Formats: sequence, structure tokens, C-alpha cells
Amino acid sequence: MTAEGTDETAWLDETEQAVWRNYISVMRLLPDRLNTSLTRGHDLTLIDYEVLARLSEAPLRRMRMTELAEGALLSKSRLSHQVSRMEKEGLVRREPCETDGRGFFAVLTDQGWHKLLSAAPDHVADVREAFITPLSREQLAALGEILDVLGKGLEPGRG
Repeated sequence: MTAEGTDETAWLDETEQAVWRNYISVMRLLPDRLNTSLTRGHDLTLIDYEVLARLSEAPLRRMRMTELAEGALLSKSRLSHQVSRMEKEGLVRREPCETDGRGFFAVLTDQGWHKLLSAAPDHVADVREAFITPLSREQLAALGEILDVLGKGLEPGRG
């Protein structure tokens, strides 16, 4: 409200506010649940799993660090720290880029591959239980469409 008492803000109505708050709750609870499960069962964080999974799907199980950061939605600095920690655990290694003296690849090691293979069935079961199974196929399709619209609107350079 302004000092004059007029309301220039487009406040959320009751339905909008309820949906927004439910969304915030899910976005906090779901990653926490998945992270806790991965940590307890496999000594991995959700971000560790994301990095390992993305590398496992890449040609030669390696990606440019900048590409990996973009795909995992991590800053370059955060990814660098993440990969450094994962290197110490033997899950990944860095390799210099042959065509760019400043660039590096993150490479999935055999140890990282086996760690991912061990964690994947439990992680997929957790995702299914917490995110897929509670929804009907129609709800899942609608949610997919909704997330696509929201994601596109959040892309850099939009909005």
C-alpha cells in the first residue's frame, strides 16, 4: 500500500496464494527428501547425483565444465568446487581441453560410474514414490506442460 492508501500491487488472490505456497513447500521438501535418501543410502548429495548422471549420459562420459554448469544449473564457481570435492572422492577427474588451453572437461571415473549404478535404482524409486506415483497420467502430463511454460519464461533473456 502507498501512503495514500491506494493499492498498486496486484496481490495474489486466495487460490493463487494457496498454489504458490504449495509450490514453495514442494520445492523445499522434495529436494530435501531426495538428498537425504541419497546421502544415507549412498553417501551422495543430490548435486553429486546430478553431476554423475549428466556425465554418464555424455559422449565418452565427459563434458566441458561450462556445459555441465549450465545443464546442472550451477554457477561455474559452484561447479568447480563441486567437482574438486568429487575429484577427491575419486568420482570424477578433470582433463584439459585440447582445443582451448583455458577450458576443462569433467570426466566420470569408473568409480563414479559404479557409484551412480549403485545409487540409481534407489533414487529412481524415490522419485517415483514422491513425485510420479501420486499423480495420474493426466496430472503428470499437465504438470509437464506447466513446468515447460514456467521454465521457458525463466530462461535468461526472457521476462
